[in-house]
Amino acid sequence: MYFHWTFQQDSAPSHASIKENLTKFKIPTQKWLDEHFPDFIKKYEWPVASLDLNSLDYSIWSILEAQVNAEAHDSVDSLKQVIMEAFENLNQDMINRAVDDWMRRLDAVIAAEGGHFE
Repeated sequence: MYFHWTFQQDSAPSHASIKENLTKFKIPTQKWLDEHFPDFIKKYEWPVASLDLNSLDYSIWSILEAQVNAEAHDSVDSLKQVIMEAFENLNQDMINRAVDDWMRRLDAVIAAEGGHFE
């Protein structure tokens, strides 16, 4: 079974790198993505305020954050363990609903002319 998907990223500096900086990276992020992903949304094609279009940002991170921060952690190892468990326990139906909501959110961003919407 083959699934077609498009890779997206936000405009964080590390995601939007187009200039070579060999002291930090072997290759600029945008060039690497272009070479390794058949379909990705390039930096100049993505809205500046893209949180409304990233299913991790508008749906999943808040759930993970609540689970991970439910109790205090006394070590980095404890925190890592809880993060891994939270990811493993994500409900697939919830993930599917977040992904399925993307087109509606895209239409709302277009209607807001690239800006934030509620």
